Order: sequence, then C-alpha cells, then structure tokens
Amino acid sequence: MKLSTALLKWYSKHARAMPWRGHPNPYAVWVSEIMLQQTRVETVIPYFEKWMKLFPDVKSLANASERDVLNAWEGLGYYSRARNLHKAAKTVASKFNGQLPLDLTDLRTLPGIGRYTVGAIASIAFNMDEPTLDGNLRRVFARLYDVTEFADSPAGEKILWAFAAQNLPKGKAGEYNQALMDLGATICLPKNPRCLLCPLTKICTARKNGTQALRPVLKLKKQAPHYVHAAAVMVRRGSVLLSQRPADGLLGGMWEFPNARVSGDPAAELAKALRSASRLQIKRGAAFCIVQHAYSHFKVTVHAFRCESVFIPKNKNLKWVKIKELDDYPMGKVDRQIAKKL
Repeated sequence: MKLSTALLKWYSKHARAMPWRGHPNPYAVWVSEIMLQQTRVETVIPYFEKWMKLFPDVKSLANASERDVLNAWEGLGYYSRARNLHKAAKTVASKFNGQLPLDLTDLRTLPGIGRYTVGAIASIAFNMDEPTLDGNLRRVFARLYDVTEFADSPAGEKILWAFAAQNLPKGKAGEYNQALMDLGATICLPKNPRCLLCPLTKICTARKNGTQALRPVLKLKKQAPHYVHAAAVMVRRGSVLLSQRPADGLLGGMWEFPNARVSGDPAAELAKALRSASRLQIKRGAAFCIVQHAYSHFKVTVHAFRCESVFIPKNKNLKWVKIKELDDYPMGKVDRQIAKKL
C-alpha cells in the first residue's frame, strides 16, 4: 500500500474544515501558518477570522501600526510571530509589489519564515512539490518509520525531512502535507494514538513493533524555573502608568504595569527593585492582586500593589494611559488580568 494513496483517500473524507483551506490567497495561507505555529487550530480560527477582517491583504498589514497588529494578536502568544509578520508584510509590500514571492530563496529571506513555513506556503499556496515538517508531521514520520534518533536533534530532523521528501506525491504536495497535519492532530496523537482508526496502520513500523507510545523520541526538558515579580499600579486622575517592553525579546512592544523581578518579599522589595530597573521612585500602598502565569520556558507570579509616584524619569517607554483606554494597549495575559481588575 502506497503511503500517499492511502493518506489522500482518508483525507478526502476526513479533512477538517478551516477558513483558510481552499483559500485562493497565498497571504491567507501565510497568516494561518504563522498563527498555527505552537498554537491549536481551535484557538487560531477566531483570531484568523478577525485578522483577515482587520488586515485583508499584505498592504493593509504593512500600513498598520505595530500597536494595532499586537492588539489583534493579543492572547495568541509568542508575539514575535506577529512582529515578524508585520515586518515581512512591509518587505513584501515594498520589494515584491504586495505579493508573496514565488522564488523560495526570496521567501526564506522574510522575517519569521523558516524551512517549515516555506514548505507549507510553497505546497499549499503555490502548488509546488515541496515537503514540510511541523510537530504533527514529525510525530507521524517518527512512528511510521520507528525512528529511534532524537526527533528534536539536527540528526533526527535530517532523517525526518528525508522521509517527508521521499513520500511526496507529485502535483499533490499541498493536499498531502495538510493530510499529514490532520492525521497528526486527530489520529496520531502525542498520547494514546488512535491506531485502529489510522489509514496507515498496516504500514506503520512503530505500530508493528509496539513502540508507537515511545515515538517520537524527544530530549528531556529541564524543569521550568519559577520567578516572582512585584508590580506597581499607579493611578492619577483617571489614568494609570504603563511601561512599554523593549521591541526585542519576550512580549516585545507590549505594555505592562511597571514591575521588576524580586528574590524575597515582594512588598518589601518593590520600591528598590523599580528604582534599580527603571529609576522609578514610588511609595508602596496596599496589595492589589496576585497573578500567576506559565510561559513556554518559565512560570511567573506577579504581586501587584497600589502605589503613588514619587519620581518618574523622562522615558518614552513610560506613559500615563486613561483607564478607560487600556483595551487599546496590547498586553500579555498577566498585565491584562491586572488591567481588568482596574
């Protein structure tokens, strides 16, 4: 039984309905692929639909402000994806006349577009015979061929990319890649794979060897560290002081309540920590709230306090914002929870 034949037959009956599928616009495919990186389809769909109304084409995205872009992305996480999408749109608008380049070398130069995304866009949007390899495909091929190499290592990636390329059906790469994505998302699950429903059971080596629960082999992850921060909520005449994060790094360009990491009692250390981090001088008041959140590589607990400002340095990243306008300022989940309590 040929892998692609069995897979495409299954896909013709079980393909998931998604707003970007069958879309004639490569821009829509591009946006969906960036949103789907490290994010579940169910979460992405409403964001995609909202995004396409706000920014229906490359030009509208390129002309948008970073604040509007981050606002539309808020809650989806991994915000560098949004900033790179915005930067790439500006390049496509100015250099490629608003159209994603068909030349894959040019496509690879765009911010946020790596090998996986190039393969997905080329096969799905441009109908090119290009393989791709996301988390779902990596898991499927690791089981089909019972790969014992670490799937998240350079050697393992090389093996899996080779399997992705050698099984590619000519002229149907887009359907084939999407079928593998669906198979991984609905049948070949990370835990308790539904092997009895899989169209590839008869040719799956891991199933034959009884090792499907052990594949893919992944490196052990270090335990996520836990950090404690103290934040100041300073209200003055209906406005609150916000700080904008640096453009690069975690939550780049997003707005937050002035805060700093502490190693001891958050109440006792807040004033000194803020003075050291941003030259802010404050008088701490009563506790306001405690917010906890888990990021991909660490966990954080933020203790927020009502405070009064004593000295605020001249800094373009500090801004008094009307409380009623807080929704207009993109924030991470921790600071949005604090803002809602206001």
